[in-house]
Order: sequence, then structure tokens, then C-alpha cells
Amino acid sequence: MFVGRERHLADLKRLMRKRTASLVTCRGRRRIGKSTLIKEFGKQAARFLELEGLGPRPGLSNGDQLNFFAQQLASQTDLPRLPLEDWSTAFELLASVLRDEWTVVLLDEISWMGGYDPDFPGRLKRAWDAMQRKHPKLILVLCGSVSAWIDRNILRNTGFVGRDSWDIVLKELPLHKCDRFWGRRRARISPGEKLTLLSVTGGVPKYLEEIDPGISAEENIRHLCFRPGGILFREFEQIFSDVFGKRATAYQDILSSLVHGSKSQGEISAALGKKSSGHMSEYLADLALGGFVSRDVVFSPRTGVDTRKERYRLRDNYARFYLRYVEPHRTRIEKGLMAELSLEQMPGWETISGLQLENLVLSNLSTLTHNLQLGRTPILAAAPFVQTPTKRKMGCQVDLMLLTKRTTYVVEIKRQKRINLSVIPQMQEKLRRLRPDPDRSIRTALVYHGQLDHRVEEERYFDFVIPFDQLLSPPI
Repeated sequence: MFVGRERHLADLKRLMRKRTASLVTCRGRRRIGKSTLIKEFGKQAARFLELEGLGPRPGLSNGDQLNFFAQQLASQTDLPRLPLEDWSTAFELLASVLRDEWTVVLLDEISWMGGYDPDFPGRLKRAWDAMQRKHPKLILVLCGSVSAWIDRNILRNTGFVGRDSWDIVLKELPLHKCDRFWGRRRARISPGEKLTLLSVTGGVPKYLEEIDPGISAEENIRHLCFRPGGILFREFEQIFSDVFGKRATAYQDILSSLVHGSKSQGEISAALGKKSSGHMSEYLADLALGGFVSRDVVFSPRTGVDTRKERYRLRDNYARFYLRYVEPHRTRIEKGLMAELSLEQMPGWETISGLQLENLVLSNLSTLTHNLQLGRTPILAAAPFVQTPTKRKMGCQVDLMLLTKRTTYVVEIKRQKRINLSVIPQMQEKLRRLRPDPDRSIRTALVYHGQLDHRVEEERYFDFVIPFDQLLSPPI
């Protein structure tokens, strides 16, 4: 099922207007639809070749990767299966089958393919230099789930400087695209039920494909997460072992420390009982590149200037749900003891579901700014805001703050069964603590899901009151 990604397809199609070959990188978390996107684009070309690296397993070698490469090449061309000595030979063989026609070549899971040869990037660079001269109608796509590998070995590799034509960072689907996975039933499914499922799946296409629109959200979640055969019961361990290898446990521990809210690097280190170090910085950068963590830069609410402080937020809804509610109960789930679980009975579900809604809103800023009637107004900064208490100022936390040239937008995001008038004094207290620039206008917004007390709108305190279901509609 191919949904969305129109902008990415258009970007790729533009490359076919060139008179020279193009090198493209495509990265993003597992299951986000990278290979599906490139295969869909490959339909535009006269020829499409897909060559994939073998997934990690004990005893795997560079020779195994080369043999698999030769096998795939033989199955898609007229070549016999030939023995390959090294990657230079492999790429020469690939170049020999290219013709004077538009060809898209996908080297998928490139980090697996090249992970056993330390000179793989160098061999690829030399092969690319030769191929682009001989085959001007070639688009070579390097795709992978280990975004950090692509970043270090291709994008920041001095040998490839100036050689890549386009870099695609594939993120979750926008909410209005996710809505299409409910098919013809989507008009009959309530926004609350959709939100419950999206709180677990996020906008990850593979997970959304597993939804059965004919049964309830809770039954879908029980089937996917709390039964031993469910894909979302098995998925997490596989993702982390495949993407992060031997370091998987260290990365998992960092995500676990962020389950209940964002933290600074120092706070993460303290929670894990470790010293803040270069290793921690590297791990956080890898998680951010992989799409699991968001690095939110704290800026001044008065000036919009970067304060050089950073906070890290677990932005992946599935990872948070798994670590909070699946991983601690794996043994019970394997024994079939949680197959009839009710979400509302889960400890802390209201708090966690609120954090999941925040993630969905923060991942759909373009839709939100449309609802804030910002049009083409330039956004100078947009992020959650945390003000650390000092002797001079009180602590404060804002779900989302946006700055334009003349206005500060303070956004409260709430998911509760009932949202009453107390939401107004809560916002008033936040503004008092923030002490924003008096020369800058302040506008307030409430994004919510739940039963809203009608007096909240009648008071006209919030400039914008946006129910979650509005974010499911495409911007007009």
C-alpha cells in the first residue's frame, strides 16, 4: 500500500530532467517506507535494479554479502552468477549491465552491505565517479535504516563531498495521510479511536498497514502488541538489534529514561547513573538521526535566540508504548495473560497518552500552523519549551512555543476525558512565569482531545481552540 510521499516523489522525478547521473541518499527508521518510496519512483524509469544487504546475524562475512550481491544481480539481469573478490569488482559488474536508458539502482540497507569492509565507502566512491561519467541517465540510491552510518560514511565523508544530488530523510506520515489507512470506513471511525491507535503506531506506514478497520482500536492494539505473534510485540527487539547491533542495550536504556518526558543530556546521564560524556552525545545523535529521539533546542521566549541548551524527547510513539507497557510484561504476554487487557486499566495511561498526542502534534507542525492561520508567515522557532527555575525566575513548561517576527504563540496540548475551565488559569500562570517580551504579541492556543467544557470557548481566553480531529483533515 503506497500512501502519501508525493513531495518526495516529485523531488526524485526532477532528477530525471538533468543530463547527468544523480547520487541520492535515503534514510529513516525501520518500517518508515524508504524502500517502498524508491520502488514507486523506480516505476518512472525504463529499468529498476534493487540490490539489498543481508541483515546482521552471527558468522556473517563480507564474502556472504558479495555472494548475495552477485545472486541478486544475476536474477535481475542477463548475467550469470559470478564470483566476486571485492566490492570494486562488484561495482564494475553492476556498471557493465547499465545501458543508455533511465535506470534507477537501489542499494538497500547499505550499512549492512558495506559493514564488513572498512574501505567500502572508498570503493563505492571510485565506482560512482566512473559510473556517472559513463551513464548520465543513472540514479543511484543509497538507502538504509542505520542513518548514522550513511551520515558518517557518505554525507560527511570528504570523498563524497559535492557528489550527492539529493538527501531524503523520510519521516512519519502526516496525520491526514494516516487517516487514509482506515479506507472507506474512515468517515465512520471516531477521531478518538484513530487517536488511540496512532498513540501506539505513530505515522509509521508499516504499522498502519496492520490495522484492521473492522475491529476496535483496543482490539487492534491487543492483537498487535499483547499477543506473542503480534508484529508490535516482536518488532522492537528486532529493530534495535538490526540497527544498533551490540550497542542496542545502551540505546534502549536511553529511550527508557525518556519514557515519562524530555530531559537534558545531563539528566539522562544522571538517570542512567553515568557521567555525561562524548559517548552519550554520540548515542543521542545516533538516536536522533534514526528518528527515535528529537533534539529540541531551547530558545529565549523574549528574543527567540538559541540559549545553547538542548532537551531530548522520545518522539517515536511505538517505542514509548513498547517500553512502558509491553517490555516489562513480556513473560506474561508470552503466557497469554494479557490478551484481554484494557488500555484504560494500564497504570499512567492518561499521562502517557497525553505525551503521545504531543508527539503527533509536534510531528505535524505544518498542519498546526495552518490551523493557527499563519499562512506563509515565517516561523523563527518552534519547539517545546522548558524554563529551569533560578533565583530570579520560576520554572515553567510549555508543550509548544512558536515565534514569528512579532508574535509568540503558546500552545497547550491536552488529552483528558474532561477538560474544564482550569485550563485557563494554568495558561495564565505559565505566561506570568515566562515574562515574554512586552513588545511582542502573545497568542494562545489549545489543541485537545476529550470532552471540552463549553465555557472554555465561551470565555474567549484562547485565541485558537483546535480539536484533534481538525489535524486529521488536509490543509486547504
